This record gives sequence, C-alpha cells and structure tokens, in this order.
Amino acid sequence: MANDDSEFQPDGDSVGLVETQFVTLFEAPNQLCLESGVRFGPIQVAYETYGTLSPEKDNAIFVCHALTGDAHVAGWHAGEERKPGWWNDFIGPGKGLDTNRYFVICANVLSGCKGTTGPSSIDPETGKPFGLGFPFITVGDIVKVHSALVTHLGIEKLLAVIGGSLGGMQVLKWAAIFPDQMASVICLAAAAKLSAQGIAFNVVGRRAIFTDPRFNGGEYYDDPEGPRYGLALARMVAHITYLSDVSIEDKFGRRLQHSDQFKYDLDQETEFQIGSYLHYQGKRFVERFDANSYLCLTHAMDYFDLAEEHGSIQQALERSEANFLLASYTSDWLFTTAQSLQIVSALVDGQRNISFVELESSKGHDAFLLEIEPLEQLVRPLLERTRKEIDDRRVAEARIRGDGAMNGGDRVE
Repeated sequence: MANDDSEFQPDGDSVGLVETQFVTLFEAPNQLCLESGVRFGPIQVAYETYGTLSPEKDNAIFVCHALTGDAHVAGWHAGEERKPGWWNDFIGPGKGLDTNRYFVICANVLSGCKGTTGPSSIDPETGKPFGLGFPFITVGDIVKVHSALVTHLGIEKLLAVIGGSLGGMQVLKWAAIFPDQMASVICLAAAAKLSAQGIAFNVVGRRAIFTDPRFNGGEYYDDPEGPRYGLALARMVAHITYLSDVSIEDKFGRRLQHSDQFKYDLDQETEFQIGSYLHYQGKRFVERFDANSYLCLTHAMDYFDLAEEHGSIQQALERSEANFLLASYTSDWLFTTAQSLQIVSALVDGQRNISFVELESSKGHDAFLLEIEPLEQLVRPLLERTRKEIDDRRVAEARIRGDGAMNGGDRVE
C-alpha cells in the first residue's frame, strides 16, 4: 500500500513510500495441508501492494520473488532503512509493470524471514522460534499460501503471475495447480526442475551453515552472532552461480584489491577484487537473512520437479488457458536456455499459447533483475494483449446476455 509522505519523494517514477501489510491465514481448523502431509497454521503473510485494483478486479499482477527476496519489490520504506524495492526499476508509474494501470502484489514466501511465518517465527506450542522444527515446505506449499492471499484480497483471477528463478518455479507450479487463477504466466530465468549442478551448489551452501559452530542445531536466535560465517559462505558460493564468466572478467578480472604486488600470504582471502566482492556479499547477506530460512528454501528448490509431480511438463500445464511468456538469458548457466526450451516444447505440444525469447546478456542469472528495458519490451505487449482479450470476452458475454451495456471503450485507465 502506498503511503504519502511529503518530506520524502525518492523519484518521480516511483510508487513512493510503501508499507508492508500483514494478514493471518489458515487458522484452525482450516490449516494448510502441506505436501509432506503435515497440517500447519496459522500462517502470517507479509505482503505489499502498489497501484489501484480496478472495479472489475481484473488488473492484478502477482510478483513471485526469488530465493532471498521479499515482499518489498517496489517503492521505498520509511525510517532508517530507506531502500528501494528489489525490482523498483521495473514496477511503478509508466514502468514495465505500470502501477497507473495495474495493481501489483508481492508477498514474502512461506518459510521466509521477512514477515511471513518461517523458522524464526514463534512456535505457539513452545513459545520459542521454530528453528529446525519448522515443517519441510515445497514450492507447491508456497504457491498455496500465495493463492490464498489473492483470494483474501477478493481477486478471483489475476491478470498475470510473474517471477524469475525460484519465483519462476512458483509461477509454473501456480499454473499447474491453480490454472484458472491467472490469465497470463510470465516465467523468467527458471526451469521445470533444478539441475544436479544447481542442487550441488545448494548442498555445499547448506553444509557451510550446518558446520558453523554457532548453528547449534538451528537454535541460535539468542546468540547475537549466530551462524554468520556459515551463512556468509553459503551466500558467497551461491552468488558465484548468479554471475557469468564474462561479467566476472569484465568487473574484476585478476585485479588485486589493495596493491599492485602479490602479498604471498596464505591468509589473504580478499587479496583479489573478486574475493573482496564475495566477502562483501556474504557480510551484507548475513545482516538481512536467516540461516534456517535459507535451508528451507534451498530444499524447496531441490525438491521441485514439475514433470515428476504431474506426470510430465505437458500434463502439468495442460489445464491452463493462460498466455505463457518464457524468457531465458544467454549467459545464465544456472537456469539455461535448454531448460526453458523443455517447457516451451511441452507447451507447444499441448497447444498452449506460448511466446519464448532468449535474451542476449552477459549478466548471467541475475540479468532478469538488472536488465530492465528488454524485459519491459516483452512484458508490456503481453499484458496489453491479455487485458484486451479479457475486455473482448466481457463484451461478447454481455452481448450474449442481451444487455449490450459494455463496450471496449468504457474502461478508463
């Protein structure tokens, strides 16, 4: 929800100051049935919204965030932490997701650590943080919570669901299990399953956390330090997968950080610029993320396999009448173009409405977060076409009813 504050106007094309909202869902006796078979609830959900929901409630777009994202996708928070949303360049007035036209929603995922119930939340049965006692969750479980939030907001059908990486996995799963809840599906830099190589990097990251002496079996919330070194190392390893060989060479190469000469010191882990950069990324990550949440969400990524869960990718998506848009990036070696083409092939075989683009980029997996202009050029026409189809359908239905009251020119943007 946007918040007016005359003392702080970040930029002219921003949604401005925003506040995170909270709602409690799945209260007893209507707890969420997780894919593991465990019944879980209540669940607090942290979310933000931008723009105005149309009277017809047909202009809502749900943004699914990636592994370490959160609900703060656009605008600015007030107070000491005046930081922009993680996709602020893409969401706002006149931007790719134009908040003058669309009502944009983003929620922190189940098992997250930014307001939605997760391992750091208090277990009502013990009065202590869940820690490793938090139930095992899957991408499907995350999507069920998102879907329930949309219903809570009174929205029957989303104009679009969009996400990249783990967010893209959520988008695909949403189309599979709630095919009538969206009119278009936008999947960026994602796949129908994580590769063995991707799982391997997650395994190493989790091992770094587990072997930190301060991890303490996941019960570290009374420790101001916690498993900060293990979590930082996990982030450093993962961050390498988000980059490309070209981007690392261009930005760092083999340049030294503080000297023109080698130090010949085995303890100098930040001697090279790339080493210093990775250490910085690890340090910053520890300040904003929870180690137990990292364990939960990387396991959810590892378990995700759309074909295994539904018989095949084609069977998973065959009930969806949505317009699909998939985009991959040439230098993304974590989620490759070949993986995207597997989904495209399945959608073509299933005679679904599908558009696919491989975008040229040297930014690696992070390109969908960094290179906004080509993304806008893809998303804008899809949203416009989808909304026109909705308007045309409404007009046709009105004519069948015989009231003839609506026409395509009635909408005011």
